[in-house]
Amino acid sequence: MRCLAFLRAMNVRGQTVSMEYLRTVFEAEGFTGVETFLETGNVIFDGDAEDVAGLERVIEQMLSDALGYEVATFIRTDVEVRSMSKYTPFMPAFIKAAAALSVAMFKQPLDDNQARAVVALKTKNDTFHVHGREVYWLSQTKLAESVISNAVFEITVGRPSALRGINTIRQLAQKYAPRG
Repeated sequence: MRCLAFLRAMNVRGQTVSMEYLRTVFEAEGFTGVETFLETGNVIFDGDAEDVAGLERVIEQMLSDALGYEVATFIRTDVEVRSMSKYTPFMPAFIKAAAALSVAMFKQPLDDNQARAVVALKTKNDTFHVHGREVYWLSQTKLAESVISNAVFEITVGRPSALRGINTIRQLAQKYAPRG
């Protein structure tokens, strides 16, 4: 099975890590079939997703040792990424008219209170939909121009998350289609 590790906040705030270096760190720890995608901390590898939480902890410790700082890690299987890419939380006409559609990934599903709090962040330009471990964010403006950010999600939910644009998710789903 292919696993995808979405790493939070890679190559931001003055921290620069090459994807080649990330690949070698994963390979040095025994991960196989390691590839990276874009410069935003998407690492693909062959793995067993039976204990996702344990795998996330292993990768986080490995990256902390290699980089000297914490990197929150969010694992999804190739099947889950494909499902994320095809999920349509908003009407297609709204998606087409929007400036951005992004997905914030969390380690566990949001509980009812967290989901309500995220949906309540709605502004005239930003709409949210919670689906399990993901929050879909439809914005009528560029994300950099929004009053909402990944940090706002993290504060609202009380946990870290990794944010990716839907185009990145779709490209990953296409490139790493489930095997078999």
